[in-house]
Amino acid sequence: MKAIKYLMMAAVAIMTAVSFTACSDDDDDDVKNNYTVYQDAVNQTVKAQKRNSKAILLVAFGSTWQQAYDAFDSTVAAYKTAFPGYDVYLSFSSAICINRAAAGENVAPRNFYAPPFWLAAFAQEGVQYSEIVVQSLQVIPGEEYTRVINYIKDFANNANGDIDDDYLANVTLKLGVPLLQDKDEDVPAVAKALDNLYKDKAANSVVAFMGHGNPDSYDTYKANIRYTELEEALQTLSPNYFVGTVDMMENFKTHVLARMQAAGITSGKVYCHPLMSIDGDHGHNDMAGDDDAWDNGFEANEEGEVEDTSWKMYFSHMGYTCDNSTMIEKGLLELPTVRQIWMNHTADAIAGEPLDYYHSKNPEE
Repeated sequence: MKAIKYLMMAAVAIMTAVSFTACSDDDDDDVKNNYTVYQDAVNQTVKAQKRNSKAILLVAFGSTWQQAYDAFDSTVAAYKTAFPGYDVYLSFSSAICINRAAAGENVAPRNFYAPPFWLAAFAQEGVQYSEIVVQSLQVIPGEEYTRVINYIKDFANNANGDIDDDYLANVTLKLGVPLLQDKDEDVPAVAKALDNLYKDKAANSVVAFMGHGNPDSYDTYKANIRYTELEEALQTLSPNYFVGTVDMMENFKTHVLARMQAAGITSGKVYCHPLMSIDGDHGHNDMAGDDDAWDNGFEANEEGEVEDTSWKMYFSHMGYTCDNSTMIEKGLLELPTVRQIWMNHTADAIAGEPLDYYHSKNPEE
């Protein structure tokens, strides 16, 4: 299932790349026209919505599911309430999600734009916010968070040469870090918030959280360790909590099963919950989907993962009660106490020093 999905994503990315590759003067004009159209749209949105002198830009990877859109909308609303002196905007960092959302995949078409368009709009004449806070909605400080940092660096360094240098010399830039940025503070805080929500289920059943994770070659800042640390923190509260991923080596659903069996848990209910900001494609398909490669047994790939089989179907075949009734289909942004930890990071960024964009806010361990 995951392999097929990645092939589809790669195909879309290739088609997008081809359509924007400059092979002639006409192609150059198309690229410029598309860029101009997108920038003009964001410029007009910002001009129409500007109410304050400061702005918060929330950066999510993106999605094409209505449940995810609702989670993003409620998050923007929560931010507007919590930070009344700031205008709040939402951006997607995934070009594939942006294109699919505009095409109306799964739900009605909706336009989202990448962070560079928003940052440029914040600097346009007649707007020019005095303070810009970029808040990462990533869970771990991994590959996607690195992209967020690079957006800010490109903006601050006027990479396209189209922003007023005097404005850039005076604007205050700040960065809110991901949910699990800090091992000593964020990991136990998230564990406590999740336990407060699911301790009743964990008392007699497994609660397995499914994160995304980065493949080893993209494990920026070695951020995958946060999943292991979160499982350890959760298990101090109940031994029935487990944390796996769809992309972290040696932490697939097969490895979660091995840890469960090593702990003596060989039957009973398994509740599954996305450990992602939203319940989108991974939650609906990789976790709770009906894909099933069972053929009198499963065959793991060279990485130890069973492909084309959801967590629901996998644990069901492994002898556990795991079905639609045990799928907790909620993204972390839908959990106010967990979302508050992101918002705390935003408040910390606002209260802290302006961002030194030459030295990215990467975790120390």
